[in-house]
Order: sequence, then C-alpha cells, then structure tokens
Amino acid sequence: MSKRVLIVDDDPAQRRILEETIKRLGFETKTCGSGEQALQFLESDEKSSISLVLLDIVMPGVDGMAVLERIGNKPGTPPIIVQTAHGSIETAINAMRAGAVDFVVKPASPERLDVSIKSALKIEALAGEINRIKKKAEGTLTFSDLVLRGDAMQRVILLGKRAAASNIPVLIEGESGVGKELIARAIQGESERSGRPFITVNCGAIPENLVESILFGHEKGSFTGASDKRIGKFQEADGGTLFLDEVGELPLEAQVKLLRALQEGEIDPVGSKKPVKVNFRLISATNRDMIQQVKDGKFREDLYYRLNVFPIFVPPLRERIDDVPELARHFAQRFAAEEGKRIAGFTDNAMRLLQTYTWPGNVRQLENAVFRAVVLADGAELTVAEFPQIAAHVDGFDTEIPAAPTLLQKAPAYTGPALLGAENTVPHTIEMRSSANGSSLGIPAMAEDGEIRSLEAMEADMIRLALGRYRGHMTEVAKRLNIGRSTLYRKMQEYGLEPRPN
Repeated sequence: MSKRVLIVDDDPAQRRILEETIKRLGFETKTCGSGEQALQFLESDEKSSISLVLLDIVMPGVDGMAVLERIGNKPGTPPIIVQTAHGSIETAINAMRAGAVDFVVKPASPERLDVSIKSALKIEALAGEINRIKKKAEGTLTFSDLVLRGDAMQRVILLGKRAAASNIPVLIEGESGVGKELIARAIQGESERSGRPFITVNCGAIPENLVESILFGHEKGSFTGASDKRIGKFQEADGGTLFLDEVGELPLEAQVKLLRALQEGEIDPVGSKKPVKVNFRLISATNRDMIQQVKDGKFREDLYYRLNVFPIFVPPLRERIDDVPELARHFAQRFAAEEGKRIAGFTDNAMRLLQTYTWPGNVRQLENAVFRAVVLADGAELTVAEFPQIAAHVDGFDTEIPAAPTLLQKAPAYTGPALLGAENTVPHTIEMRSSANGSSLGIPAMAEDGEIRSLEAMEADMIRLALGRYRGHMTEVAKRLNIGRSTLYRKMQEYGLEPRPN
C-alpha cells in the first residue's frame, strides 16, 4: 500500500497539478480546498491514513499558519510541508517553529517536491527510533517505548514496573536475542534512578585474568602493566544501575567478590588498602539454566540466591508471535528510511510467513531478516521472495528463483576458408542437465575423475573451440581471444594444435 499525501490548497488548478505530480511520484493523494476542511480531517480518526501533508500558507479564512499553530506540534500529526508563492525567510522560520518540517516556494518542481517528501518521510520514520536512542543514552527508556504489545509480554511489563518501584536485585532470564538488556533499561527508566548511569558488562566477553580489574578497578602498580589507577564498573555505576549480562559466565573467584559487593555495598579494588563504598542497583541477565550451573559447581549457590531475588522470564519470540507483525513493521520502517527506500509494508503472504516461522534467534534474528529483505526489495512491499532463508524452513512457502537462461548454440560467426582439420578439434563440452530436460554447452571444468582441470588444459580447449568456431581463420581467432597472432601461434605450438597439412 502506497503512502498517502494530503494536499491542502484553495486553488483548484494548483490542487490538480499537485495531485498529478504527487501521483507520478508514487504516492496516493487526498485533497482539501480550505484550512477548515484540513483541520476537520486531521482532527478526526481518518488522519491515521495520511503519511504527509502538503499545506498552502496563503488561503482565505483559516490559512496555513492557523492550521500549523493548531495541530503542527500535536502528537500523532503527520509531517507537514508548507508551500507559498511569497517565499521569505521570516515566513519559513515561523512555519518551522509552528511545526512544519520543510518549506517550498510555488511553483515547486517535481524534483524539489520529491526530495522534500522523501526527506520528510525519512525524518518521520526515524523520529521514533531517534527518540528511543536518545532515551536509551539518557537512561530514561520506559516500557512504553518498547515494541511489546502481545499478551505474553504483559506479565514481563507488570513485573518490570514492580521491580522498578524498589531497589531489589533482578535476574532476567531468557534465550539469546529476546531483548533482556532493553527490559533492564526500561526498569531503570521507570525507577528513581532514571537518568543515572546505566553500565553494561558482558561477563562472557571479559578475559578471565581481567575480570576483577574491569569489575572492581585497580590501583596504580597493583600488578604488572597497571601503570595507572582504573575505576571499575561498580564505581562507574555508582548512583545508577549495573547490568551484568551473561552473569553465569563469571569465574568463581569473581563471584566471591560480587557476593560481598551485594551484601556489604562495598568493593575491594585490586591492590587497594581499604574497601570502597558503592551505591548501585544490580540487574543480571542469563540465557543459561542457572540451577544446573549451581549443580555442576560452576556457579556459587549463595550468590545465585542473592541474584535471583526477583526473577523475570522473557519468553522467546515463538511464544509471543503476536509481537511479530508490529516488530517487523517497526524494523522495516526504520531500515527503509536508513537505506533510502520506499517500503509501504508486507504482503499478506509474507506476514503469514513471518508469523509461522519459529524464530530460533528471536528478535535479533527477525531484525536481521527484515534488514536483509529491505536491502533486497525492489517493490513497494516486502514479499516472501525477500525472505528465502526463512521460507526454506517453513512448509507451504516456496520462493521462486528464476531459472538461468539456456545458452543456445549459434551458427559460426565466421564462414571464410577453413583450416584443414580444425573443425574436428572442437572438444566435447560438458552437458548440464536441467529439470526441463534442456542442456547448455560449455568447456568442462572437471576431469573424469572429478578433479578440477588445469588452466592450461582449459586454455587449450578454448583455443580449439575458437579455431573450430571461426573455421581456422587465425586473424579472427586471435581477435576473439584478445591475444596477438604471434601469441596464438606460440600457444598452438605449446599445446600441439598446429594445423594439419593438406
């Protein structure tokens, strides 16, 4: 489905011109002849069908500026491009302050409109993602910013909000790629520590000999190579939240110090003569079976119970398929804007495919699959053909791959005098059978024993083929092989291809 542009202009002729121009750019259109009609439409439920507004500034009655001042900065209002025949810097500044995203002077060329519309839609598509990234950086991300709409995630949201109301240690469990870090960030964003540092540590990515130094810090000269004092992650998180991802990967020596930090609220930097007090909120995450880790002696039982005070299990994507359509549309919109493509959505069959697949890689896999599909897409909608790797694992969904064109054997290009015996030296070519019982000809790359043939053997066959095709006319053969006549004669001698005497 194409995006829809609302054209607001009191001049009927100008409306028709704009309507035809925008349709040629690939968009659907809706027109309003006055500011009153535009406000009535944009303040109704129908505004959700509009992706962009092209608004004339100078109109009788309610003009463009009045429309902008009333709805320009309201949440949910589509991006607005203003246009006027009386362009001035002051008018442009006032329009932008009132909520317009761009300004064009009438009569605007189709090229200028195309650039303006694409830029406005790209900004709109990325606005939500930019806001989310900004909140993530500021530590103010909340559950309302996450794409979690399915019933299976409602319990996660409920538990997360309750955890945010206290300073209790939280253990987030779930498979890799389900979004455990985002849940942790949302817990902080809705807590009293919102806006404070959020320090992430991937415990599985730290070399074992550096775990203590990275987590707890070290003093200058405390070990070989410690040329400066280093502040550890616990001190970096002072006043905020420390997120230990893959906490089950921590070595046993570090687990002892982590337990003390949790119980006493203080840490011992490597080489320090006295402990350091720290005020942090700990959220841990794991994709392992922690009970089994404890039974196997790989994780301290006392630390496990200290971390597992408030467990939250994030279900895999296959158990919350209701989230797939909204997640897929979110990723498609974002990647289409980043790649500069005009993607309206998914075909019904493609969306059915995404909801049928089990997604072993969870949300991360879905994100990467949609990214690849957007890059591959040539049309306005993503189809099953853009998800060949997914379709291959789901019964009933086949991607049609066009068959390679069959090479037809043409008549000789040269019909001059033949070199005696040359026409009999054309090698037998490999036969490549297809499902349609057709075949194509070519020089074989494999020997009868299944090994790759040498370049010399293939070059000799190539010269034989050229000699036969151009009937031994040496000038033509040399020209087609893109080599000199002397080189051709030398190679023929090397490969024993001298012409037979009459």
